[in-house]
Amino acid sequence: MPSLRIKDAAGLLGVSDDTVRRWIDSGALPAEKDAAGRKVVDGKVLAEFAALHAAPPPNPLGSGTSARNRFVGLVTKVTTDTVMAEVQMQCGPFTVVSLMSSASVRELGLEPGSVAVAMVKATTVIVETPEGTS
Repeated sequence: MPSLRIKDAAGLLGVSDDTVRRWIDSGALPAEKDAAGRKVVDGKVLAEFAALHAAPPPNPLGSGTSARNRFVGLVTKVTTDTVMAEVQMQCGPFTVVSLMSSASVRELGLEPGSVAVAMVKATTVIVETPEGTS
C-alpha cells in the first residue's frame, strides 16, 4: 500500500498540514516513518479515516432519492441562452458543472449564491490514477 506524506494526505482530505499533524499527535490518525525519517500515513489507513470522518452537509431538500452521489454546494455561475444553460457549483473543494435547459434554471431559481444539491446517478464513472502508481 502506498504511503503518503503529511502534505499529500492533507491535500486529499482538504485540510491543512497542521490539522493532519494534530490528528497524528493525538493518535486519531496512525502514522509511521519512512526510510528518510519523515512521518507518512499508509494509504489504506488514510482512506478508512477519510470514509469514517466524512460528514456531508445536511440535505437542504429534505427529500429521498436513489442517487447516492450528492454534492451540496453554492451556485457560483449561471450562463444561459434562449434554450440551454450552464450552472457551476462549488461543492466543498470541488466544482460541479451541469448543463440544463434555461427553463429549468428559471423554475429552480438558480443564481449565484443559491444553495443547491447536485445529484449524480451514472453507470459510467471513470477512475484514473497518477502516473507511476500502478
